[in-house]
Amino acid sequence: MLQHAIIPVTAFAQNCTLLWCDETMKGAVVDPGGDLDRVLAEVKRHGITLEKILVTHGHLDHAGATQDLAEKFDLPIEGPHPDDRFWIDGFPVQAQMFGFPPCRPFVPTRWLADGDTVTVGKVTLDVVHCPGHTPGHVVFVDRAGRLAQVGDVLFAGSIGRTDFPRGNHGDLIRSIREKLFPLGDDIRFIPGHGPMSTFGEERKYNPYVGGNH
Repeated sequence: MLQHAIIPVTAFAQNCTLLWCDETMKGAVVDPGGDLDRVLAEVKRHGITLEKILVTHGHLDHAGATQDLAEKFDLPIEGPHPDDRFWIDGFPVQAQMFGFPPCRPFVPTRWLADGDTVTVGKVTLDVVHCPGHTPGHVVFVDRAGRLAQVGDVLFAGSIGRTDFPRGNHGDLIRSIREKLFPLGDDIRFIPGHGPMSTFGEERKYNPYVGGNH
């Protein structure tokens, strides 16, 4: 079974997530935006062997420490979708703009596309391409465990911003309504910021995509 621990990192309180398979104790860090000492303390506390890094999208607060972590433990990087390459290549500029420490771009070991799968230990996650917040944003779904890692696509009571370069509001709404909600009301999700929720809760009550909106 897949287990998770949420570790808020960076000045943006971004939810970096530790996912691990409780049978093998192998794990992945999802969206290592920064504060690696905090992340690694959690890895140690749970006795996890890291086997990879998963990235939902190319924004600095989600992926800024990816290259450092990958090099430190010789880990493969999976994700995001190649449409976010321009964001990752622009890390040095993003770091200056948002007052982050200098930050190195990375090249994923494997770019991801809609319909791909990734593994964490013996658990398989589905990859769902959900453009809108960024063009190459991906979501990771554990169908068996009814858990999704949605990055900045959807939040409890809100949705991702679309005013960044190549963001698209229409695409975002479609991604949520046509790709995420049909996966099931009972799926709990870990957003990129803030508390967890379920697709059912957001489908009913989220003012941006819920009810009859």
